[in-house]
Amino acid sequence: MVDSWRILAAALLTLAGATAPGAGPAVPAKAHARPAWTGSWEAAPSGTASAVPGATIRNVVHLSVGGRVLRVRLSNRLGTAPLRLGAVTVALRRADGPDAVPGTMRTATFDGAPTVTVPPGRDLVTDPVPLAAPAAADLLVTVRTPTAAGPATYHRTALQTGYVAPGDDGDAVAADEDGGAYPVATSHWYYVTGVDVRGPAAGSVVAFGDSLTDGTCTTPDANRRWPDRLAERLRALPPRHRPGVLNAGIAGNRLLREGTGPGALTRLDDDALARAGVRALIVLEGINDIIKGTPQSGDVPAFEDAYRTIVARAHARGIRVVGATLTPFGGHGTFTAARETVREQVNAFIRTSGAFDAVADFDAAVRDPDRPRRILPAYDCGDHLHFDDEGARALADSVDLAALLRRTPSATPVPRTAVRRSTRHAVRDEKMRRIFRMPRFHTARAVDN
Repeated sequence: MVDSWRILAAALLTLAGATAPGAGPAVPAKAHARPAWTGSWEAAPSGTASAVPGATIRNVVHLSVGGRVLRVRLSNRLGTAPLRLGAVTVALRRADGPDAVPGTMRTATFDGAPTVTVPPGRDLVTDPVPLAAPAAADLLVTVRTPTAAGPATYHRTALQTGYVAPGDDGDAVAADEDGGAYPVATSHWYYVTGVDVRGPAAGSVVAFGDSLTDGTCTTPDANRRWPDRLAERLRALPPRHRPGVLNAGIAGNRLLREGTGPGALTRLDDDALARAGVRALIVLEGINDIIKGTPQSGDVPAFEDAYRTIVARAHARGIRVVGATLTPFGGHGTFTAARETVREQVNAFIRTSGAFDAVADFDAAVRDPDRPRRILPAYDCGDHLHFDDEGARALADSVDLAALLRRTPSATPVPRTAVRRSTRHAVRDEKMRRIFRMPRFHTARAVDN
């Protein structure tokens, strides 16, 4: 335990002093330096839906970390026609509906203009929006599409109610603090793919995966996906050492080929590596390749090559990679002994190959000790593949924070004077425990390089 606290102390101080990936040697920050952007929320584009010309869509997003200024990422990545945005607004949400907190409504601009056209296949980022938003706040991101003609890029499994003003009432409805103009509910996120903040947060962590990461089976409108639970754990850190958590899960996504949404290797840059301030990546991908029963699903070397490719591409940007073992699916309609053998072989690679910087043993955290091919009943939402709220919590709790936040060996070295490692006396470890008020770690049963 002492070693864990020493590692965490060093990791936190390293995050505070490290440069962005590829930016060169670290230098002391000036007192007036502008904080870097940090990713606070994400929804990876998973497909398209019919466009709704003249509609105004009020998306509700839940921030992991806060800041004094923010910016919004909007996507036409999967669209086939130019997307005209007539108005985009941002506000803090009041209570549980579409109403904004009075006085917090802001109009987002693009190079100073309130409207913009997004080409097909592209994402755009708004200008900085001066809105102080605390950690764990709900944000209203409202998008007006007056002439939308092509399919709308969206995230299908939001598990969050959004709101639509269907009438062609003009762009002003996007700025309404009163949500009375939004009578129609939606279960998807439209066009919005991320929120970045400027504040004290120390970079971000991306959870990269499929429906298990997307939150299928967890309680809607409650933010109980395992990345949400991980963000709760990290909020025990002081704000200046607290990373944001980005959920890049897509239900139905696959590692080895295209599934729902672009395949993992296709979308890795856009949905993970190129996001703001990314310091670490947790990879939970592959179970859909196994349960689909296609020829590639039984090709264990193909899994190994894909994982090594993800790690190499992340390391090229100085990003640490944590491999998560694939969780049980015994009792699911797709289960066979042959597919279970593949899962066990893939997990053996994740645990023992040394390909990853660290391992989160999700399999060990949620399996039934009496029937290890199955999820523990208390964590099983009923389909024997996905997790209920407590199962999602168990996944998040099994992530070793010290291993997650440690600087990756391939990143730019930080001068020893900037790190000031707490390694001399056990009393310092106790002091760190009191300062950060951290719970004891749940150590993964895995190889940690």
